[in-house]
Amino acid sequence: MTLAGTWRPSPALARAVVLTGLFVIAGVVLGRVDLVLLATPFALGTAWALRRRPGLPPQLEITGGGFAVEGGDVTGVVSVGNPDTVTYDLAVLRIAVSFWLSLADSERPHVVTVPPRRAADLVLAGSARRWGRHPLGPAGATVFACGGLLCAVPEPALPAAVPVYPIAEPFDADEAMPRAAGLVGAHRSRRPGEGGELAGVRMYAPGDRLRRVDWRVTLRTGELHVAATLSDRDAEVVLLLDVLCDAGRSEGVGGSASVLDTTVRAAAAVAAHYLHRGDRVSLVEYGQQARRLAPGSGRRQLLRVLEWLLEVRPGARHTDDLPPEWALYGVPTNTLIVVLTPLVDARSGPVLARLARSGRYVLAVDTLPPNVAAPRIGAYAEIAYRLWRLEREQTVDALREHGVPVVPWVGAGSLDQVLRDISRMAVGPRVGVRG
Repeated sequence: MTLAGTWRPSPALARAVVLTGLFVIAGVVLGRVDLVLLATPFALGTAWALRRRPGLPPQLEITGGGFAVEGGDVTGVVSVGNPDTVTYDLAVLRIAVSFWLSLADSERPHVVTVPPRRAADLVLAGSARRWGRHPLGPAGATVFACGGLLCAVPEPALPAAVPVYPIAEPFDADEAMPRAAGLVGAHRSRRPGEGGELAGVRMYAPGDRLRRVDWRVTLRTGELHVAATLSDRDAEVVLLLDVLCDAGRSEGVGGSASVLDTTVRAAAAVAAHYLHRGDRVSLVEYGQQARRLAPGSGRRQLLRVLEWLLEVRPGARHTDDLPPEWALYGVPTNTLIVVLTPLVDARSGPVLARLARSGRYVLAVDTLPPNVAAPRIGAYAEIAYRLWRLEREQTVDALREHGVPVVPWVGAGSLDQVLRDISRMAVGPRVGVRG
C-alpha cells in the first residue's frame, strides 16, 4: 500500500523501462546491434531525468477569500506547495465547490507548474448565490516530477468554509419605539431631557443651559424662555426566529425564497436598522437548536448577528417541546419583540399568544412565501392544502384578537404602519399578565 504523498513511478517511467528492455532483449536475441543502439537514447534519457529526484511530498491547501454577501464576489485559492529543490513539472488539480458558489471553471481540472521551494496558487473567482457557510473543497491533486517519470498524490486538502452573509433587504422604520429604555439611543421618548426633538417652549428655570434660550420668544414676551426637548432613548429589540419548519423553494439571490431565506434576510435587515440607530438587539432561535444571542449594540453586535444567522437551521427539537414560557426568559417587559414566523407549526401560535398576554409589545412578521403550492401527494392534497390555509387564516385572526399584529415581510416599509399603531397604543397604560 502506497502512502499518500510519497513519490512512485509513473506510467511514463514504466513505459520507458519496458520499451528499453524490449529493444535490448530483441537486439541480443536477434544479434542486431541497431536495436541496442535504438534503446540507448531511452535509457540515457530516463537516467538523466532521474538524476535529481524529489524526496519531500508535495503540500496542498485551500484558503477562502474572507467573507462575502449574497450576490457578491467570492474567491477561493488552492495552493500547491513544493518544499523540495526539484521543480514540479506538472500538478493537476481538482476541487469540489458548493452548489451555492458559482466559481468559474471549477468543474474542470487545472494544471500548474510549481518552482522549487515555492507554491503555486490557483485562484477561482465567482459569486455567492445564497447565505450560509459554504464549503470550498475538498481538493485533490496529482503532481509529476522528473520529466513526468515520478508522480505523487498528496493528502486531499480539507474544505474551507466560506461565510456568506445574508443580504439585508432595505428596511426603515421612522416611528418611535414603545417605552424605550436607556438614554443613549436615537428614539424620541415621552420624557423631557437632553435630546434633539423639540417638545415646546417654557419659562427659564435655574439649571437650564444658555444655549437652550429661545431668543425670539424672549424678545417678544420680555421674559427669558428656553426650548424644551425630549430625551433620546434607546430601545431593546428581540428578534424571535421561528424555524420549526421550512417551506418553499430556495433559489438564491434573484430567485424564489424559502421560509428560512425570508426569515434570515428579514432578521438581518431589522437588526441592522436598529443597531445603526444605537439600539440594543438580541436574537432567539425557536427551533431545533434553541439558541440565544445576548443583547448588544454597535457594529460589533451587527457582526455577531450576521455570524449567528449563518448557523440557523430549520427543524423541531428531538426532545420534549419547549414550553411557551421559554421565549420569555430574560426578556424585559418594555421590549419590542419581533417574531419572524411562517405560522405553519401548531406550536407557533401559543408562543405568540403567551408573549402578548405577558404585557410585552409583540409584532409578528409573516415569512411564508406567497407562492407556496400544495404538495402533489394523493388525490386529496389540494383539498387538504385549502383546509390548512383556512386554519392558518383563523390563527392569524386569533392572534390579532390577542393584540398581535401580523404583517407580511415585503422589505422597506413593511413595519411602519404597525409600529405607528404600537407606539400609539403605548401612550396609555397597559395591563400584563405574568405566568
